[in-house]
Amino acid sequence: MAKIQELLEGKDERIDYGEIIKKFPWIVEKNQKCILSPDSDGLLCGLFMSHFLDWQIKGFYDNGKLMLLQNGISATECVFLDTEIFRKNIRSVGHHIVLYNSNKIPESWDNFDNCIQTNNMRSHDGLHTFRLKYPLATIHLLIGILGSRIKVEIPPSAICALLFTDGVYQVLFKYPENVLNWLQYLRANEKGSSLYIVFGNERYSVFGLMQAMNEFFRKRDKISIRGERGDLLRVSDTDGSPCNIAATGDTYGIDQDAVRRVEQFIKLLEELTAWDYKQDSWAWTNMDLYRFTKRSFKQDELRVNGQNFQDMVRRNPLSWAMTENTNIEYTLEEPDRITEC
Repeated sequence: MAKIQELLEGKDERIDYGEIIKKFPWIVEKNQKCILSPDSDGLLCGLFMSHFLDWQIKGFYDNGKLMLLQNGISATECVFLDTEIFRKNIRSVGHHIVLYNSNKIPESWDNFDNCIQTNNMRSHDGLHTFRLKYPLATIHLLIGILGSRIKVEIPPSAICALLFTDGVYQVLFKYPENVLNWLQYLRANEKGSSLYIVFGNERYSVFGLMQAMNEFFRKRDKISIRGERGDLLRVSDTDGSPCNIAATGDTYGIDQDAVRRVEQFIKLLEELTAWDYKQDSWAWTNMDLYRFTKRSFKQDELRVNGQNFQDMVRRNPLSWAMTENTNIEYTLEEPDRITEC
């Protein structure tokens, strides 16, 4: 196995935010509808885009098991934040490893043409450069993109929330070479960047940051209940069955107690980031429920290799992610479908 320093040789490029906005102009357009992953990253993304661009949160896509979407709204009208959707007619933003071998691109790869995908930007794949995968969260990419177009102020109080999400605080010192390379790529080391205050802030010593993170954890824990952490909205069990979802006639909604808990966390994020929680912009009721089939290579007793990857792509999954070198988790539109292709 190549050393991380060897893999990073020649990887000194910088992101061109202008080119991203030119290719995906919808990412900076106002009043878009969006669907979130129901964890801290997705919630931060929704809060951020709602505050700065008046985006409307219309649903949640739960890690491939099920989706809740406001009744009367089509998935093609929405932007999926914090997940890659393998459909030409659906817009999405994600940061997982989705390509197995950059030397053998599947024929249908243009299904990702409407997806802003961090690892695909740099041709990272699971076979050759898994160790160079994007180590941050979707919210950091969104801050970089939008901050290149408008003034995005990040108060120092937001740092803990932005380092907590997706376990970024754990990754910083565990994989420093890769993190530093990605921060350079995102231009976070440039003082004019909106990300500089997050990663270049001089307010906290290591000791001070540990204390601040500990305080954040304690506030999160006050929201948590048995079996459910306070920083996510749990809408399904491990077997994919709905959780915290109640039927009302022909539509569904998030259970009121679950809404109360997740709103507590969103309001904590609001307090720390100064991004307004616009309650009317978030859909919690009058939603349609879509059920999917989530599989994995481990579950299927398959090795992760080129042939099995190509076979999976030919099954036209809705989304997938290479979660480790030896496993890919993927979602099939069964029994329900949200697209026609």
